[in-house]
Amino acid sequence: MERVEVAIIGAGAAGLSLADRLGATCPRSLTVRLIDAPPGPLRPPQRTWCFWEAGTGRYDAAVTRAWSTLRVHSPQGAAFDDCIDPLRYKMIRSDDFERLIARRLTDRPGFTRREGTVETVEGAADGARVHVRTSDGKQEALSARWVFDSRPLKRLPAARTTLLQHFHGWFVRTERPAFDPERVELMDFRVPQPRSGLAFCYVLPLSRHTALVEYTQFSAEVLHREEYGRALQAYVQEVLGVRVFDIEESEHGVIPMTDARFVRRCAPSVFRIGAAGGATRPSTGYTFATIQRQTAAIAQALAQGHEPIPPPPHSRRSQAMDAVFLHGLAHGRLDGSEFFTRLFSRMPMARLLRFLDGDTTLLQDIAIGLRTPVGPMLRSAVELPTRRRRRHPEQ
Repeated sequence: MERVEVAIIGAGAAGLSLADRLGATCPRSLTVRLIDAPPGPLRPPQRTWCFWEAGTGRYDAAVTRAWSTLRVHSPQGAAFDDCIDPLRYKMIRSDDFERLIARRLTDRPGFTRREGTVETVEGAADGARVHVRTSDGKQEALSARWVFDSRPLKRLPAARTTLLQHFHGWFVRTERPAFDPERVELMDFRVPQPRSGLAFCYVLPLSRHTALVEYTQFSAEVLHREEYGRALQAYVQEVLGVRVFDIEESEHGVIPMTDARFVRRCAPSVFRIGAAGGATRPSTGYTFATIQRQTAAIAQALAQGHEPIPPPPHSRRSQAMDAVFLHGLAHGRLDGSEFFTRLFSRMPMARLLRFLDGDTTLLQDIAIGLRTPVGPMLRSAVELPTRRRRRHPEQ
């Protein structure tokens, strides 16, 4: 049985980021096996990740575009623009990210990548055993001192509140100039709002003629695929005023937004990372930046000879505030479009982005909280402790 020091299951944002961090931080003698699902339903399609950071970043070579100006539109049409300097809002496409990491790891002697479906992971006295079915149907076993599993959970942990962020996006090309390539439409609430939750569109402009236009809902259930198409068609033509355009690509996804408690350590040597380890910010769905902090900490611990336990992805204060927001939104206490419009119109957007990264002080968090609908938030906070944690139905 082959043995490695580290086995990484899944080659999405979390798995690739951890492989990259290990390659940059740990000795070249470290043996790492990255196990990627074969082409098919277990391998996610190409997708887009967005995050923000100040200055030059580790993955700038894979960034499609970056912006320093954001805009939010209220349901009534009022526009709020802000420059987020020194931050930059960055967009990465997963295929570009994967190619960058592959180039960086090409000359790492201890790094190997294999395709296969991981069937079981079991603890052992000296680490863990990973049982894999290869693309040609053979069964193999791998021994690893540490295992980091980034596969999506088959079922979410019990939670008091779980909403789904579900979205469908088009990469569009227009005949006439239609977009401002210097400004992101972060949240445009000029779309019909659902009875419970919220809906918005966002626009990531790549040029004056091309952009990713995405329709997003926070709600308890997903829509039929054709409903997303109708919503996007109406937004592009009626709100943006673009009558003639081509759809070059599309993307679709569902992100759970939950106050569930994610288990990061499944066995003495087995850990969950990425969304499976709670990296998704419950109030927004952003995940990529948290993954970077999580994987950097793991690599640093291994380099120093410590147990590579993934750190908590979010502070207790952030989790508590997000839980109150989710409860209020799910139970009709909060008008989601009004909530975000008030925040982005009354606070510097750079500070709000730092808040979403957990990079604000207690006093700054209180100042942000006072810009929200205080009455509904307090009622939600009072009700929340009385709610039982329940399993969410499988999607």
